[in-house]
Amino acid sequence: MKVIPVMTGALLENAYIATDGDSGTAIVIDPGDDARKIEEQIDRLGLEVSYILLTHGHADHIGAVDELRKRYHAKVAVHEKDAEMLTSGTANLSSFMGRPFSIGPADILLKDGDTVNAGNLTLRVLHTPGHSQGSVCFLGNGVLFSGETLFEGSIGRTDFPGSNMEEMRASLQRLKELAEDYDVYPGHGALTTLGREKAMNPYMGW
Repeated sequence: MKVIPVMTGALLENAYIATDGDSGTAIVIDPGDDARKIEEQIDRLGLEVSYILLTHGHADHIGAVDELRKRYHAKVAVHEKDAEMLTSGTANLSSFMGRPFSIGPADILLKDGDTVNAGNLTLRVLHTPGHSQGSVCFLGNGVLFSGETLFEGSIGRTDFPGSNMEEMRASLQRLKELAEDYDVYPGHGALTTLGREKAMNPYMGW
């Protein structure tokens, strides 16, 4: 799997383009803003986008979804507990940022344990609530897309509507129990590894 990070928006959110490297099939994860920047990378590599996967439904992770969905005819998937966020500026917190917006509903509602297959890519859904009720991580081929569950040395906020500190604690424990090491691609900040976070991240010791 090849992963191309694209930093987007005023909140410096990390969108990702994952490709199998063989068929030219791609999955876009969390296209938060700056659709043109993401499209430039997709078109430069001649990729065909099958899915747009969302680790959660907050505004800074969904802002470019509709533009990319229309351009590439890709299916949009989010965990069922965050589905409302796509269609409600209040639920996705854009109203609180002073720029309320909503997007079209998801094509696919995800649950824990689901898999998404595109070309030779397979990503498994790991439900990790805490930052939001429907926060997920996507696992596949040594890679963990962690959204706002896990950052380098930190974690996502738990003081938003729908956030829950105890659920975040349980989700981090679930990540800690994964036997395999993963390259971690977080929703904000620098790339890291799960092994490093297990050893160094103070929140992983809760």
